[in-house]
Amino acid sequence: MSSESRPQVTRFNLVQVNGTWVRKKEACEFTEGTLSDAKIEERKSHHGVTWTVASPLALTYRITQSQNILDPTNHTLLWGHLEDGDRGSSQPVKRFVVVDDTVNRLYGPWISRYFQSRKVNYKILPLPTTEENKSLELVTKILEELHAFSIDRRSEPIIAIGGGVCLDVVGLAAALYRRRTPYIRVPTTLLAYIDASVGAKNGVNFCGSKNKLGTYIPPAATFLDRSFFKSLPRRQISNGMAEMLKMALMKHRGLFEILEVEGQRLLDTKFQSCGQKNTPEEEDAACQSTRIAIETMLEELAPNLWEDDLDRLVDFGHLISPELEMKVLPALLHGEAVNIDMAFMVYLAQQRALLTAPEKDRIVKCMLGLELPVWHPDVSLDLIRKSLAERLKHCGGSLRMPLPTGLGRAEIFQEAIADDTLCQAFQRWTDELQRRQD
Repeated sequence: MSSESRPQVTRFNLVQVNGTWVRKKEACEFTEGTLSDAKIEERKSHHGVTWTVASPLALTYRITQSQNILDPTNHTLLWGHLEDGDRGSSQPVKRFVVVDDTVNRLYGPWISRYFQSRKVNYKILPLPTTEENKSLELVTKILEELHAFSIDRRSEPIIAIGGGVCLDVVGLAAALYRRRTPYIRVPTTLLAYIDASVGAKNGVNFCGSKNKLGTYIPPAATFLDRSFFKSLPRRQISNGMAEMLKMALMKHRGLFEILEVEGQRLLDTKFQSCGQKNTPEEEDAACQSTRIAIETMLEELAPNLWEDDLDRLVDFGHLISPELEMKVLPALLHGEAVNIDMAFMVYLAQQRALLTAPEKDRIVKCMLGLELPVWHPDVSLDLIRKSLAERLKHCGGSLRMPLPTGLGRAEIFQEAIADDTLCQAFQRWTDELQRRQD
């Protein structure tokens, strides 16, 4: 390439002086002003000029475990998203609260009492946040009510109190309202507590596909309170334990052993503890299992919030379950569909000699002990093949399939699965687990 055709490249820093941002060459030293992390590269050629902007996104959000979050003496719900000691201005406080219909029937008076006792100007919007209603229409309803109530998008976060669907729908509404309004998640189900509440994703179903529309906008904060589980049906507790088991199988044998030994008791007690546990050494099974599930989930999500890297252990159980869940809706809860997916994948892992037969049997026994389904008649070979084909398309021609390679160990496999291996695993899975589930 001749010197005449070689592009001329200049890199600039951005410095703010007296309220005005200006470009400064990177080699320059700055004696005044505020230096931005953003940079601009200018590339000139005989074809024209190209500017490339590199602007890193600084992102901070917090996840707080708290007891009795609706107790008026507990400030977490109102101020827990701010740094300690920062209570905002002296202006009257407003909060817009979206609550799942069922949660509102159980806790609506408690929520109202909380805000009334603190003299907050609030609005509670109860909505039927079910998987069948998880749509843009629900998002629009929230936005219309939010617009009528009017909030300061910087200092008055939207609060979502409910299960995973409620948290997802409110998260998408917050992302759209004035292009990004802070919001707070308060999960009331075990599934949402350890899964939907701790990441950045939100969204709605679209054209018959699960979570087809959405964004990556994390909440300002998530507040976790296991006391909500007291009012959950036993099936909902079991449903959430599927996501705990996912993290156990992928990366934490200790968590698997807790679920294996203590699973029935955790179901019976709905993850309630006898008293406050201050250190890991004092923790009971309820505290320890939820803490480990959240920590392992965050380890996998935090470095990859935008899913730029498609090699994700947390996708285990989520390869065929979206297709199954939408097909039989509302017959299966999300965690139940995930567990059926995981059960098949455990058989596939054994078929590929990644798991031993005793390990496979221990996992299935644990699943059944958690009262989770391990087989479903609507999971056909065609559904599995279709789901894996969609996975290939989504991942750019590489399967990126997480599979267990032991109890608490896993790897991500890139290559397509041979059809005879798939058929053999499917046949063994059906022969053994259809009978056991029946």
